Amino acid sequence: MKPFELLGETLSPDGTVLKLTRRGDEYIMLAGGAILMSSRMHGSEEALATFACQRARTLERPSVLIGGLGMGFTLRATLDLLSPNATVVVAELVPAVVEWNRGALGPLAGHPLNDGRVRVEAGDVGAVLHSSPGQFDAVLLDVDNGPDPLSASNNARLYDRRGIADARAALKKDGVLAVWAAQEDRKFEQRLRQGGFDVQVQRVRGRLKKGGPRHIIFLGHRSSRLALR
Repeated sequence: MKPFELLGETLSPDGTVLKLTRRGDEYIMLAGGAILMSSRMHGSEEALATFACQRARTLERPSVLIGGLGMGFTLRATLDLLSPNATVVVAELVPAVVEWNRGALGPLAGHPLNDGRVRVEAGDVGAVLHSSPGQFDAVLLDVDNGPDPLSASNNARLYDRRGIADARAALKKDGVLAVWAAQEDRKFEQRLRQGGFDVQVQRVRGRLKKGGPRHIIFLGHRSSRLALR
């Protein structure tokens, strides 16, 4: 078996050690020693973009926010769906992840950061949501492990009632919130409904038709009804 090669190491804001490693042609990102993502398993990230952008892809000038850059697969899939006049904002909390995507990870998804439609916001996607009322046709959250954080405990704030309210406020009329998660979470699904979303839950494989673990995509369509307080 080929050994792992360490390509990069950094700390998340709460002190979790993040590492980028390579073994053969596979790239693996670790958080606190646990596998956060692998370049061999990104089908559910592509599905996240497909579900989230069903309406946005029909618009002439859609505006989309992606929370979490990862290895660039969600961003690539989103760009491939949208018009040449789209704007895609990527909020990434860890600066080293952006640098890894400009370097060793770039070829994996076809260098999506080089696309002129992309604007990178270095920082917390929660802050972007809070400061962007009525701006986005779709918001894609591919942050950490979903509502059960792995790499940064502060990410949990994205999925509580206040985070959901900020996401809803940041969407335009008929906008969509799509959240990637490693597992089912009935409490989060209920919070979405209470927060003013009509919710669908999609279950997909990590490698889509080729199998892999089951991942969850929560789809929240911005409802006209008032959120519960």
